[in-house]
Amino acid sequence: MSYSIARRTSEIGIRMALGARSTSVLGMVMRETLLMAVLGIAIGVPCALALTRLVASRLFGVTAWDPLTLVVAAVTLALVAALAGYLPANRAARIDPVIALRYE
Repeated sequence: MSYSIARRTSEIGIRMALGARSTSVLGMVMRETLLMAVLGIAIGVPCALALTRLVASRLFGVTAWDPLTLVVAAVTLALVAALAGYLPANRAARIDPVIALRYE
């Protein structure tokens, strides 16, 4: 996410120069981040459930269809993705439009 925001510095600078508030920039970046996380979870959970037969013999202490484990993994992934998006989004929201427009 940090690389993605760094590539879009001039776009964010133009948005800020045209009057976008820092909260709207923060919201834009967080929406993109959480959309990617939700898509990853939506694809990953069914794939994990489909592959449980292959790894069932290697699991110790949990069943292959343990819903608590899947929910904890999905929530952890969402929280980490939110943190990974918030840090560069916060940095982008505080950028000075003049500096952003001169970037690169």
